Amino acid sequence: MKTVFVILDSLNRSAMEPYGSEFVQTPNFSRFQKKAITFDNHYVGSLPCMPARRDMHTGRSHFLHRSWGPLEPFDDSFPEIMKKQGIYTHLVTDHHHYFADGGATYHQRYSSWELVRGQAIDRWKAIVNPDTESLKSKFHQMQHHRTNYMINREFMLEEEDYCSPQLFNLADEFLQVNHKSDNWLLQLECFDPHEPFHAPERFRQKYQTSYKGPILDWPIYDRVKETPEEIAELRANYAALVTMTDEYFGRLLDIFDEKEMWSDTALILTTDHGFLLGEHDWWAKNRMPVYDEIAHIPLMIYHPDFQSESGTRRKDLTQNIDLMPTFLDMSNISVPPDVTGKSLLPVIEGHGNNRKSVIFGYFGAAINICDGRYSYFRYPTLPDTEALNEYTLMPTRMTERFSINDLIGATLVDSFSFTKGAPLLKLRPKMNNEGEPVEVQGMNFEDWQSALYDHENDPKQVEPIINSDIEESLCQQIIENMMRLDAPVEAYRRFGFKKPKETL
Repeated sequence: MKTVFVILDSLNRSAMEPYGSEFVQTPNFSRFQKKAITFDNHYVGSLPCMPARRDMHTGRSHFLHRSWGPLEPFDDSFPEIMKKQGIYTHLVTDHHHYFADGGATYHQRYSSWELVRGQAIDRWKAIVNPDTESLKSKFHQMQHHRTNYMINREFMLEEEDYCSPQLFNLADEFLQVNHKSDNWLLQLECFDPHEPFHAPERFRQKYQTSYKGPILDWPIYDRVKETPEEIAELRANYAALVTMTDEYFGRLLDIFDEKEMWSDTALILTTDHGFLLGEHDWWAKNRMPVYDEIAHIPLMIYHPDFQSESGTRRKDLTQNIDLMPTFLDMSNISVPPDVTGKSLLPVIEGHGNNRKSVIFGYFGAAINICDGRYSYFRYPTLPDTEALNEYTLMPTRMTERFSINDLIGATLVDSFSFTKGAPLLKLRPKMNNEGEPVEVQGMNFEDWQSALYDHENDPKQVEPIINSDIEESLCQQIIENMMRLDAPVEAYRRFGFKKPKETL
């Protein structure tokens, strides 16, 4: 089996023509839609970036046990499993988090990898004494703390200097050399359209605004406070970056055409999570409730054995944890018993997956559930970090190791069902000065209110409804999902549930 797996970062599905965009121009996503099977009810698992990738690697969600962190020693990783079964796996990425403390065990799971430097705040160019004031003069004041980005951007003068063009060129090189070989997987991972929304001018010209200020292409993860002109500018820059990514994805489709790869190569396109562009009066992700703009993500799959299904759509409820068993199923490799995701091949074949619901969220915040009709944000009933613990054998977060203070008081506890007998460190979560749990980047979670939404009558999740019967039913499904994931026993108390005696 030959597979190209494309992950874009922070792609809002409503910015894609196949999912209804009338503003952002994505002709190549539409071009691919005619070949692919489009999934209409695909959801995230653990959030944000690296937690989502851990879910994709392992086929199970981890946000009930762990914040942002590396693959653990007991984790089953699909590229490593494939590699051990004689399938060559190659990663091409500009996602700098793979090479920070909190992501350092991912790239080694592949047979080989290539990293494109300079994306966002990647610590790339060594300038000991940068002219900070000159750099700041070019950017909106809300971006003045992004020194690394301002420096990196000084070295992106031509379109070929940007990261996405380099990534797709590397993918082209891989396919030119290897398209006739069998048994490989290429994972092409673009940080775009993640912020900063920096695209070449020829893409930006497609989206004109009346904004006249300095560069404004990186919204703060916060409530919307900008002027209408600033909001329009940020949205236009995001649109330009999505259109750029679409064009380069089209060049990948050109290679499939030129090399006649449609006959024997699968192509999968998705993202790790979505992004709020002012909807619900919020920017970005992490702090706010996990609205659909973040949770409900695109997935498009082309499989050469199912060309008769090209252009069709699936309504089945699916999740990013389903990708791992799908890759293994496509290569006739047994799926490990710890995997809770389901192969998507039966869905592609039209047999469905009989999934009742999916849960998703951030460590320390709500457990969110969707059953296809309703979504429910269930926040903890306890007011602080009581009954919240982090479990790991790899004590790192994002760009740092756990501090000594974090580690003091850690205990060694018995294994969970998925740790293959290994005990784990049990630690208190990261907290702010008020003793409240914080997101990995030090942000507080906000709008700490449980809420129920009816997608059929309120697809934009504007007006929460009150229906105790539906809430009770969804709570029971949350408990069933928690049991399936072997949630920590204290998590049930934290969310106001009684832990069932039986297990799933």
